[in-house]
Amino acid sequence: MAIGSTVCKAVLQVSDMDRNRYGDHSLTLARHPSETEERMMVRLLAFALNASDALSFGRGLSTDDEPDLWEKDLTGGIALWIDVGLPDEKLVRKACNRSERVVVYAYGGRAAQIWWSQAQPTLERLANLSVYDLPSDFTRKLSEMAGRSMQLQCLIQEGSIWFSNEEGSLSLELGVLKA
Repeated sequence: MAIGSTVCKAVLQVSDMDRNRYGDHSLTLARHPSETEERMMVRLLAFALNASDALSFGRGLSTDDEPDLWEKDLTGGIALWIDVGLPDEKLVRKACNRSERVVVYAYGGRAAQIWWSQAQPTLERLANLSVYDLPSDFTRKLSEMAGRSMQLQCLIQEGSIWFSNEEGSLSLELGVLKA
């Protein structure tokens, strides 16, 4: 018998002063059995950094042709495609052809650096792609905030990011690999 996904609920308050967007989001995340808490929380962070009413979670690990998050326009076209982790460069190119804008949040420390050094020559040419590097110490601490029920806040101001819950907070400066 297959193990089912773990359902996690999050109430996420986003104050994005850089984009002038503010809102409370009640989110349901399905965590695939092979997905780590770290990856799930990076998906949640990616949602906070791009929060909008139209942004939603994709089917994630179980599907190659869907992103971790996406935003569709009113015609059904993909306005924003977001992947977390170290996606295959062929899938990133395909995503760039299918959507207006693609964002990758790479994490994993040394593995992310190796991934970027190998993928950079190909991905550098894609005009609608942005790639950011999340420090591994940040993502490990972020995973400690994971739970089945979460109350989280994210404040974004002048490129600095503060992510917090009732037990503590973390700060981050996104590493830009490609803007």
